[in-house]
Amino acid sequence: MCLIIVSGTKSICAQTLYQNSKLPIETRVNDLLKQMTLEDKVAQMCQYVGLEHIKNAEKKRAANNKLNNDAQAFYPNVSVSEIEKKIAAGQIGSFLHVLTAKEANYLQALAQKSRLKIPLLIGIDAIHGNGMVKGSTVFPSPISISSSWDIDIQKEIAKITAIEMKATGSQWAFSPNLDIARDPRWGRIGETFGEDPYLVSQMGVATINGLQTSGVAASAKHLIAGSQPVNGLNKAPTDISDRTLEEIFLPPYEAAVAANVMTIMPAHNELNGVPSHANGSLMDGLLRKKWGFKGFYISDWMDIERMANLHRTVANDKDAVLASVSAGMDMHMHGPDFYEYILQLVKEGKLSEDRVTASARRILEVKFKVGLFENPFVDETKQVIFSKEHQNIALSAARKSIVLLKNDNILPLKTGKYKRILVTGPNADNQAMLGDWSQQQPDENVTTVFEGIKAAAPKDCEVILLNSGRFIPELNDSLLNDVVKQAADFDLIIAVVGDNSLRFEGNKRTAGENTDFDDIILPGLQPQFLKDLHALGKPIIAVMVNGRPLAIPWLEENLPAIVEAWEPGSFGGQAIAEILFGQVNPSGKLTVSMLRNVGQIGNYYNHRPSQYALKYIGKATGPLYPFGFGLSYTNYSYANVQLDKVTIRDSESVKLSVQVTNTGEMDGDEIVQLYLNGSLSAVSKPVKELKGFQRISLKAGETKKVEFNLPPVTFKNYDINMNYSVEPGEFTLMVGSSSLDKDLTAVKLQITK
Repeated sequence: MCLIIVSGTKSICAQTLYQNSKLPIETRVNDLLKQMTLEDKVAQMCQYVGLEHIKNAEKKRAANNKLNNDAQAFYPNVSVSEIEKKIAAGQIGSFLHVLTAKEANYLQALAQKSRLKIPLLIGIDAIHGNGMVKGSTVFPSPISISSSWDIDIQKEIAKITAIEMKATGSQWAFSPNLDIARDPRWGRIGETFGEDPYLVSQMGVATINGLQTSGVAASAKHLIAGSQPVNGLNKAPTDISDRTLEEIFLPPYEAAVAANVMTIMPAHNELNGVPSHANGSLMDGLLRKKWGFKGFYISDWMDIERMANLHRTVANDKDAVLASVSAGMDMHMHGPDFYEYILQLVKEGKLSEDRVTASARRILEVKFKVGLFENPFVDETKQVIFSKEHQNIALSAARKSIVLLKNDNILPLKTGKYKRILVTGPNADNQAMLGDWSQQQPDENVTTVFEGIKAAAPKDCEVILLNSGRFIPELNDSLLNDVVKQAADFDLIIAVVGDNSLRFEGNKRTAGENTDFDDIILPGLQPQFLKDLHALGKPIIAVMVNGRPLAIPWLEENLPAIVEAWEPGSFGGQAIAEILFGQVNPSGKLTVSMLRNVGQIGNYYNHRPSQYALKYIGKATGPLYPFGFGLSYTNYSYANVQLDKVTIRDSESVKLSVQVTNTGEMDGDEIVQLYLNGSLSAVSKPVKELKGFQRISLKAGETKKVEFNLPPVTFKNYDINMNYSVEPGEFTLMVGSSSLDKDLTAVKLQITK
């Protein structure tokens, strides 16, 4: 028996089934949907930016006297008080850009005033830690952590990210980014896990599992291929073949769906002329109906509206909403008009209420799965962020992610050899190592490169910082020349150069979202600065802090050591210093090819055999540093590469084994890589494709046997008719330390029908 309460147009029970946590989620969702009006269901599809974000945007607008734009994110015709009323009336289902537990609790309290008390789902761009919230642990950026090739530590990072998100009121991460890095002009490569679909899939699944087993919904993004724009610019069109789509860009999404990712976000771009936000053949057809995606789609920032004002595929915003929702979209990021448009479209018979109910169902299921109905509020007295345990994982991840690109026997730095060390360069003593999707963090939470080197250096070594200028676009000759003059008095120069992806520094950054370039050299005056320092005749170590792969052939030719630190997070400076002084043996390996110049764009390790039948005139053809490459302070040898069977049927598995020995004098970690070259086929196949990898630890002189179990799917490919199957024939398996042929040992495998 229950007490019937009449409210509005519906009566509800004081003790309803959907509030009973002991019942199955499906039962609870069905019960709740029965009590919801059309308006209630549409409300679940609507997301707004946080109230404090709106207030700050309004202040900026007032100060600059400029009209609204979607980056500022406020609603000119809707006041904060009106939004508060909408929440209390149950007319909003989700928020983003909510950065404190206090605000999250306030919003949830307003939602509890609504008739059905449906909690809000609060999302945030937690790409490598919850860095958009001040005081959080900022882990190495995705391109950094992928260079560790450590799936386990990425899963642990995702778990910690979920803990810190929930502590500040968020239950939904707009992560992982499953874009395949294909164009180094594109500023968002730092958000990706590199250029290989297999590695991206592995890292993506680890992220999804880490987040979702910790009570936070993940969002695989961006569907699809926005990382290969026609001109290197974010939001630009993508034109690729169905084969490239299937072979390169779709595998991480298939893996994400198999991992039960709760949400997916389409891309800004248009694919072969079709805006991704209205690509029904992908969203509703392939992912939902063929692969069985059960979660919901969230639009990216105002991209439904861009179908009208940018892509020009529909006449107006209302038609854009119809096209996107008809294609499979479930939730709109962000703003008030979407709600009214959906109601109008249903009333006009252009959109069915069943279609709206389907979206509401998917969104509610996620809210139940993350436990929002039981725990909508955050305990503001227990803020588990930046704990010692979290700091230790961030430091460990940074140590594993840093790649040593060149070393002419100068590293590790020997005690007593250099009495005066100069640290300089635009990224020497700031937070650039945090990368994109991080707000400015407390200085005491970040170890800069200079701070790390000063702390790690021997006591009899003097470490001096010389300011060369902070912002790369604003570097000036006068200050740089002054540094060069003073540098003559030092024994060793450590130049910290690269890029700046910090979004809070606006137009002063040189990489990150919507910060793309028509070249891939070191930006600004950095190349000349390095040449002027080099003219002094002093040994120079270049430390690269950057979010996208840069072309550095001059550095390779002229400097004795180059360290690619990428964006190593809160403790990047400490990890870099430990590697420089030999306290840690570098072990990271590249997950994206580093090119010699912008003319080499399109140079991926998994290219077709005819790609380099001819050579560039007067220039080297291959990459400067290939995929999978990275040096160590020790050496590794590979021996006894064997298959347990040399002939198998197309339905059978095979095991490959190899013995790896640390032949040097220092303990270290090696990343053992396994590649495949397919059989003879009517369709040309990549010269090699990554099919497995293992990160192993070896003490000096130690040997370990490494085994790879290869199921039939390892050997599948798309034939000339786009059938995904194993084509019989001779396959070549290659195992070694990088994707370079000289670093690989090959064995042959025969596969029959």
